[in-house]
Amino acid sequence: MKSHLRKNAVLQLTLCSAVLCSSLAQADDDKGAVESLTGFNINETAPLKDLGINVGGWVSSGVSGNIDSPEDRFNGPVTFGDRANEFHMQQLNGYIERAVDTEGKKWDLGFRADILYGTDARFTTQANFDNKLILDSDSRFYKLAFPQVYATVFAPIGNGLTTKIGHFYTIIGNEVVTAPDNFFFSHAYTMQYGEPFTHTGIISSYPVNDNISLTGGVVSGWDSFFQEPANFLGGATFTTDNKKTSLAFSVITGDVQKLDKHNRTMYSVVLSHDITDTLHYKLQHDLGIEEKSTSADSAKWYGINQYLTYDINDKLGAGVRLEWFRDEDGARVSAIGNGNTMPGGQNHYLAATAGLNYSPISWLTLRPEVRYDHSTENNAYNAGLSNDQLLISADATVRF
Repeated sequence: MKSHLRKNAVLQLTLCSAVLCSSLAQADDDKGAVESLTGFNINETAPLKDLGINVGGWVSSGVSGNIDSPEDRFNGPVTFGDRANEFHMQQLNGYIERAVDTEGKKWDLGFRADILYGTDARFTTQANFDNKLILDSDSRFYKLAFPQVYATVFAPIGNGLTTKIGHFYTIIGNEVVTAPDNFFFSHAYTMQYGEPFTHTGIISSYPVNDNISLTGGVVSGWDSFFQEPANFLGGATFTTDNKKTSLAFSVITGDVQKLDKHNRTMYSVVLSHDITDTLHYKLQHDLGIEEKSTSADSAKWYGINQYLTYDINDKLGAGVRLEWFRDEDGARVSAIGNGNTMPGGQNHYLAATAGLNYSPISWLTLRPEVRYDHSTENNAYNAGLSNDQLLISADATVRF
């Protein structure tokens, strides 16, 4: 069985490498696949252009090759590509939006809605909203989600106040759900276990000046569609005059449950610096605390991530990510997915990832990577048999 899985993984990774190394036609602009191949751009049609509406999307598929070939076929706590040696479509995402004019001098209304199908969708579904659109009995790993459905209002007050009302992605942290907006295929532990993915509520942003912007609002907790009490979500960003350095701070705090009230607070700090025009560094620190409740003890988690990326040219980048995540009370990192036998408990998680981000043509991005994980206090990998793990992974993202 393990021999078969290893052969399957090698075949999949060979195919991914073949795609990466293949000779592809060059593109001279930022067209999506449909426009590039057919010459047709739906956003240039009269109805959409007159209304200022844009539609678009992408599909992202890949494989996480695990040399251990774990019996439960899970990559332990690593997500989103949590299935070992299986090729999956992680994201088929479509969106429609009307962006507001934040530089204008008059009121403006906009909106955005995203629909997400694939193995990543199960991490963004919300109870009482979209978690039962596709049941586990119908599709074990593939879900359908609406991670964003919100209206936007721009008010010409001072330097301009922009407000989102509805369901939207979090402002916390560095990595995001949307595949095209991440350098690496895999995700850091802080993103999966230490931060929320989405919120439901209202949030406003205001540029104080060219250097400082503020954000703040009220949301229904973490990954909740009005199930959790009101929480404060906010942050501040400072950017230097030359735009080479920025510091972003974000925080969410409030009660976790309506009946068994206890506070949960976490913050994230992200420092970004362009060492040169082609060499970029990021440092992220997260810390979260949850008070004791009648059903669970108190919990604390924290971590540090470092990213160093280099633009080899305008199509190819290379990067390294080093991370440490501490689940001090064993309350955050757990086995996600039916059949995942990863043990829980308090632990230190260490990971190092090296990868490429290659866009040979405007609408295609390839992300091969090698990732090593290590846990210090229990065997978090290989179905509970090993305290470390090596993944060789790759994915391809096509923008429509």
